[in-house]
Amino acid sequence: MSKTVASEFRLNEDERPFDPPDGAKPKAQKPRDAATLILVRGGREVMMGQRARGHVFMPDKWVFPGGRVDPGDARATAACELTPQTEALLKCGGQVRRPPRAFALAAVRETKEEAGLILGDAKGPDLSKLQFVARAVTPPYRPRRFDARFFLADAEAVLVHDVPEAGDELLHTRWFSLEEAEALDLPSITRFVLKEVRARLAGQAVDPPFLRWSRGAHSLERLTVSG
Repeated sequence: MSKTVASEFRLNEDERPFDPPDGAKPKAQKPRDAATLILVRGGREVMMGQRARGHVFMPDKWVFPGGRVDPGDARATAACELTPQTEALLKCGGQVRRPPRAFALAAVRETKEEAGLILGDAKGPDLSKLQFVARAVTPPYRPRRFDARFFLADAEAVLVHDVPEAGDELLHTRWFSLEEAEALDLPSITRFVLKEVRARLAGQAVDPPFLRWSRGAHSLERLTVSG
């Protein structure tokens, strides 16, 4: 179940919907399932990389590693599964067409592919150490649309090593203090989720937000599980 709350979310100027002169808007794309992993080191640093300039979606922006969910992610090996609470939260909000573990394992895979950071050993990652912190759907009329789930993990508890590598997807991968990260050129959703991470690191009990576009504006709900 979920409960609606007021949202202070604000789009960046370069993300605001564009109204063509003739008033004809392109057909809205269906969002693709995606997942992102936020790694925190020492309770005060996050790992981020810069998207290449040639990307259609969010070029030059600094982001956490992540990407769309592949069909094989649901079948990938894991040393331990998600906690029942996390599984239940991932099923909230409707229109969930995949097993919850698919999102977590997609985030793990993308972190390895984009930043060279490996979670777990030969038995696979320990998914029970991943916290579900947010869900967000890209507004319509964008070149790419995603229904993204964001996870949070303690780097020291899950990583084989903590030295990120740059690649074709993410450039200049490195660890930033929270203050440094907030000063980067971030997508509005990344900045919003970073505030959620700060609250959790400060010990606040925060229900995961679900951010989506409705009737020309963003709406925000806090996902909760009854019982």
